[in-house]
Amino acid sequence: MTQQYSMIINGQAVAGEQGTYPVINPATAKAFAECPCASVNQLDQAVDAAETAFKEWQHSSHEERKTLLHKIADKIEENAAELAEIIVTEQGKPLPLAQMEVGGAVGWTRYTAELEIPVEIVEDSEHKLIEMHRKPIGVVGSILPWNWPLMIAVWHIMPALRAGNTVVVKPSPLTPFNTLRLVELMNDVLPAGVVNVLTDETEIGPAMSAHDKIRKIVFTGSTPTGQHIMRSAASNLKRLTLELGGNDGGIVLPGADLDAIAEGIFQTAFLNMGQTCAALKRLYVHESQYEELTDKLIAIAAQQKVGQGFEEGISFGPLQNKMQYDLVSNLIADAKACGAKVHAGADIPENEGYFIAPTIVTGAQDGMAVVDKEQFGPVLPVIAYSDIDAAVAAVNASENGLGGSVWGTDLEQCQQIASKLECGTAWINGHAEVLPHAPFGGCKMSGFGVEFGQEGLLEYTTIQVVNINR
Repeated sequence: MTQQYSMIINGQAVAGEQGTYPVINPATAKAFAECPCASVNQLDQAVDAAETAFKEWQHSSHEERKTLLHKIADKIEENAAELAEIIVTEQGKPLPLAQMEVGGAVGWTRYTAELEIPVEIVEDSEHKLIEMHRKPIGVVGSILPWNWPLMIAVWHIMPALRAGNTVVVKPSPLTPFNTLRLVELMNDVLPAGVVNVLTDETEIGPAMSAHDKIRKIVFTGSTPTGQHIMRSAASNLKRLTLELGGNDGGIVLPGADLDAIAEGIFQTAFLNMGQTCAALKRLYVHESQYEELTDKLIAIAAQQKVGQGFEEGISFGPLQNKMQYDLVSNLIADAKACGAKVHAGADIPENEGYFIAPTIVTGAQDGMAVVDKEQFGPVLPVIAYSDIDAAVAAVNASENGLGGSVWGTDLEQCQQIASKLECGTAWINGHAEVLPHAPFGGCKMSGFGVEFGQEGLLEYTTIQVVNINR
């Protein structure tokens, strides 16, 4: 990656008033570029630009917004190779997965473009007509994570635009460049001020949460940060969509076809090196099949190729940052100290980057940190159970409630168990699959509000009831 990218305020490329800061390539653990560092004064400028643009954008027609979102999708497609290269360099994932992320961003943008915002009829009688209209909220603040930086930017920004809002977006300081480039491309087709982007290390996110002119915050990230945003949002009663931490549990029922499910379990647990909110993070297996399934998972893990994302045949890249590397390393060490067995058979590059081999932990038990805490990395603890009700209770004991799954051959039994899971999405014979037409969100400490589909789109609107006396 050689090109330098600027922040965008009111359609104009701008430098950071606080200078720059280095961005680290996780495959080398070395800085590869400098990123602009915005001031709070520049946040005010961006919000003012978005507020001014909203005065006209909110009245744009649905057809106009649809057309512009498709033009944005065209821009992403035309620049797919560049965007994928940026993702690999700053996030670390293998190139095929980065290409999939870019393709997903295109598909999600096109799907969102075609969503409708209907007027609902509450009453239509001789003397009265009551209609429920959906209106845009105003300036939306988007605060992004580092794990799927381009895809989640699209998840935040596109429905906001489709509903008629304007946006100020702040990417993670660890993965800023693909969002800067995305917003630059968007500004080739959108009116000035409709989408603005700022980058910094620490100040802008909290300032956005408390900003009186931002009417909604959409945030994907950790629960503690989500709690801070919620407290700050009280200043002007901001609308919130919070997709927070998850410690998803999966239950393998007795008699499951292990040959049919082992690969799916592995892939959904280790998707993006395990750095996915809705990845499978705890696996409960009936004692009758425990050893057979763990042997299969250990074998799959040993076959993975770990290395820099641009290298041919690589299936596992590094963790994205040193903090996450240390956290996962400590969880693995703690599991070993607690008597669990750690299986990490894949070779990893020496003396560079934040690489951890995909790791299966057998003999894991509830109460171990590797089970009770969200690892957000390439490690899967597998817990044996004898009583299905106890397994359900263990899965539900987490304060998180993003996703859960049940794996087995009896679909009716699977559905009965799935209905008992306390989570926003329950998968059967799968996990971590998110789709543009299926609402997705968490309960308990995993946040609130949903994304995707019409339900997700309507989160970017406010209701106005028109009560007509004939």
